[in-house]
Amino acid sequence: MDSDGAVYGFFAAPFRLQTYKNLLYLGIAFPLGLVYFVGFTVGASLGVGLSITIVGVPILVATVAATTVAAGLEAHITSYLTGVEVSVPSFLDEFDAREEVSLPGDGFFDSVKRLFTSRSTWASVVLVLSKFCFGVVSFVALTVAAAFSSAMLAAPFVYDHPRTGVNLAFGEDAIGSYGFGPWTVDAVPEALAVAVGGAVFVLISLNVLNALARVQARYTVGLLGSD
Repeated sequence: MDSDGAVYGFFAAPFRLQTYKNLLYLGIAFPLGLVYFVGFTVGASLGVGLSITIVGVPILVATVAATTVAAGLEAHITSYLTGVEVSVPSFLDEFDAREEVSLPGDGFFDSVKRLFTSRSTWASVVLVLSKFCFGVVSFVALTVAAAFSSAMLAAPFVYDHPRTGVNLAFGEDAIGSYGFGPWTVDAVPEALAVAVGGAVFVLISLNVLNALARVQARYTVGLLGSD
């Protein structure tokens, strides 16, 4: 992208549908990452802990298989929301339940063997576990961006009503006043200046969040591959 295109893309971020799809992608990252992480760690712990019994191995197999399903879901979500094409784990792509789950026969055992020897299976495990870390980063980034943006943009409306506004000032002098950092806002021009700064902050934040979504999408492609 040339410099003119990059500048246009920077300022056009609030007006692109892709920006809000990226925000949704970041917004659901934490709950999904938490579900993935808890599901895998609980299932794997039970499976390994009970491996000396007859129920441990099926639990472990089911957990690993469910992990590939979660990675497949993540691939579809990433492709749909970020526009970056991601392939589903090869085990899911090649799996045929009618042939491989039916017993008696060797299909079931062959599918289990392929599950545990497939590179995409272990890439799915890495993706599911790392999704939790990415979810935490996304949650913090979204929370900070939303908190500061809303507080700054609201300055002209709440600066003289500190009880209904958000006070961002520091120190004892900030008590009972609307402030931003060491600067106490007590006049309309100052409040308007804070709001303008808030608009700039929103613009920067949207571009940073877009970049964060692209990084996660590319990371997912790196693990699972691209269609």
